[in-house]
Amino acid sequence: MKLLEGIRVLDLSRILAGPWATQVLADFGAEVIKVERPGVGDDTRGWGPPFLKDAEGNDTGESAYYLCANRGKRSVAIDFTRPQGQALIRALAARCQVLVENYKVGGLAKYGLDHASLRAINPALVYCSITGYGQDGPYAHRAGYDAAIQAVGGLMSVTGEPDGAPGGGPQKVGVAATDLMTGMYAASAILAALRHAERTGQGQQIDLALLDTQVAWLANQASNWLVGGVVPERQGTAHPNIVPYQVMPAADGHFMLAVGNDAQFARLCDVIGEPQLAADARYATNAARVAHRAELVPLLQRRLRARPAAEWLAALEQAVVPASPVNRIDQVFDDAQVRARGLRVDLPHATGGTVPGVRNPLRFSATPLQYQQAAPVLGQHTAQVLGEMLSLDADRLRELQAAGVIDGCG
Repeated sequence: MKLLEGIRVLDLSRILAGPWATQVLADFGAEVIKVERPGVGDDTRGWGPPFLKDAEGNDTGESAYYLCANRGKRSVAIDFTRPQGQALIRALAARCQVLVENYKVGGLAKYGLDHASLRAINPALVYCSITGYGQDGPYAHRAGYDAAIQAVGGLMSVTGEPDGAPGGGPQKVGVAATDLMTGMYAASAILAALRHAERTGQGQQIDLALLDTQVAWLANQASNWLVGGVVPERQGTAHPNIVPYQVMPAADGHFMLAVGNDAQFARLCDVIGEPQLAADARYATNAARVAHRAELVPLLQRRLRARPAAEWLAALEQAVVPASPVNRIDQVFDDAQVRARGLRVDLPHATGGTVPGVRNPLRFSATPLQYQQAAPVLGQHTAQVLGEMLSLDADRLRELQAAGVIDGCG
């Protein structure tokens, strides 16, 4: 049995935050119906190269970006700017438990697809609205983009090398971290709201903003300011509250050193041949090491440059001091632990062949996750879904397609 068997999700979202949330729900076994505009589809379908190639090696036009966030869904191509399309969406929403959308505030009201309109026909509907800045406030009208939110929400101010250092200045994270975290918050919020709907028969609207998410997951950096009154600064790979906890140089490159307590620091000192450092009052405790970061870190860096990274990593592992290589993406998927955990998954695709991707990291002992299919092609399931859910026959489907309301029906 699938965890969310019997839950049907109408997905009106595009790009990443919404699709990431609905992909999680699909992984959990929900039926996710992805509504896309005929002939256009999700914007990310064109965000390439790279693009998927079919079994014969031909370019399919399906971007790697789109494929990463839409597995396990059914694609229905409906133009809901037209009245007939709006009627189809309303009929589908009446038969779903969840709807996810990421249009601008008020953007769906003119189509009669806003929360108030759909609640009138399905009071138990969980309606998740994802926006850049929320449903109210002075920025509510603005469009939200991950990089902009990373900037205004403080993440870029603590990411990157300090001013004056080589390559110094604010940096965004290498993946759309705010979008992804918003997607995860959305998935958990939807599950909580579904539980409420089961108990009461009443759905609700979830107002989820990228900015709110970004500020919330500043975590210890936010707390450092709120509690300590000191504005956090960029420290490259270093940790604001723990020393030594950063990328370190070796004779042939770099590795990550993550000393989390005083006992680990003492063992590090033994490994590098400097046991006296652990007894030095300036370095004996983490608080002291943070206060004397500027003296300690260069000392460690000079010592660690003497041997190759692999030698240090082997010695540190033997001493039970946390450290790891700084892997490129290709090295990640060749890593022994990643292979052992089976994190890569290859799923069949409608154009032939398979799509490589990454498994959901959650592992359930009683209900292991199942993966049936890769992300759908545009309109792949239009006829199937409208036939099954709305009992539209082939003649009616052809009429709607001829009128430009739907696509994907042959």
